[in-house]
Amino acid sequence: MKGLLQRVFNLGKTGGTTLDYEESKRLVQSPDPGERRRVATDQSVKPEILYFLANDADTGVRSAIARNQATPVQADIILAGDSQEAVRADLAAKIARFAPDLRPDETDRLKAMTYQVLETLIQDQAVRVRQVVAQTLKDMNTAPPELILRLARDPVLAVAGPVLQYSPVLSDDDLLDIVRQLPIPGAAAAIARRRHLGPALSDEIGNGVDVDAITALLSNESAQIREETLDRLIERAPHYPAWHRPLVDRPKLSGGAVRKLAHFVARDLIARLQARADLQPAVVAELRQIVLQRLEADGDDVAATPVELPAKLLAEAQRLKTEGRLTESTLVDALVGGRPALVLAGLSVLSGLPLAVIEKIVSAHSAKGVTALIWKAKLPMRFAVRVQTVLARLPPGQALKPRADGGFPLSEEALEWQIGFFTDMAAENAPVPR
Repeated sequence: MKGLLQRVFNLGKTGGTTLDYEESKRLVQSPDPGERRRVATDQSVKPEILYFLANDADTGVRSAIARNQATPVQADIILAGDSQEAVRADLAAKIARFAPDLRPDETDRLKAMTYQVLETLIQDQAVRVRQVVAQTLKDMNTAPPELILRLARDPVLAVAGPVLQYSPVLSDDDLLDIVRQLPIPGAAAAIARRRHLGPALSDEIGNGVDVDAITALLSNESAQIREETLDRLIERAPHYPAWHRPLVDRPKLSGGAVRKLAHFVARDLIARLQARADLQPAVVAELRQIVLQRLEADGDDVAATPVELPAKLLAEAQRLKTEGRLTESTLVDALVGGRPALVLAGLSVLSGLPLAVIEKIVSAHSAKGVTALIWKAKLPMRFAVRVQTVLARLPPGQALKPRADGGFPLSEEALEWQIGFFTDMAAENAPVPR
């Protein structure tokens, strides 16, 4: 690394001279871009000449200067503001490799200037430039933490995703904060794919409503998922076929978890359950009995999966409705009392929509979708504000507010369109009819 830094800062020579000073001076004045590029790629050329070429009219010349490890950092500062994205991307690929030797409080002038270049590139308006930096830094365990955090919170998944999934610099506290602060779509799933994900992060993701993130979590065999969290996910799993295979393949499944899975997973997955080497003989015998019971109940279609909400939640919500107590007040109490699953079940009962549609709306962090859902459930718009900010985790400034008269801010046509849109989205993840 020291040798590379020396070349970046032009503190040393690299190899033999291919162009003498007079020849390089002549070539930089040539009207032929090819001759100027020849100078731009030479690491033995004097720094003042490389600096001069940083302002060349030809993009190819400037890109060569950006890639040249001998280019003085003063020229890199100029190139960080180049009008061409390709030039800035080439510079990013070079500069990011030296991040482990850079700090924001750097006293060495040249290193401090290089840190400034890297900071500029991380804030570049072009996704490609920021992505190059993220891809280069994602595996570095000595990358500057403050820069990694900026990349992790980037508004584009192509930039944030690699860092969220791989960076060893991010702590569990950093990642928990990101998950809790309404990450961009796909960010929680990237975190869920991290190697050896800890139980606190697994709980946060598993107890949430981001279906794709939970799918990624369950598919991550190295993730440490508490038994209680896994049990809650199994209760929800009948409605999400994408969860079935990773659940069946989870290491160290309890006997109770195996029994529950056997009641709804498809035939081929039951076979995978029975083939697990870690099952007790009594559990294997129970699996056979469950298969026989399903054959009797469903005929030959063992693979059929129920489409109802988890029975306990549905029964509780339906009972509350029958008693006339499935009201806004009851759902608010459940919302603030840490029972989001009951809120989802209640909204399903009141709206007549399946759980998949409701969770799609909530996990999409859609203000309009949530508003349409509350309208469909015949609840007041003020409750939609609570659901947007508490359940869908929208910042208050992004939540839709009631009209002056307390009504819904969207037309009935727009509200119906939102319901149809999310219904279609949920249907794409439904099991194929037999």
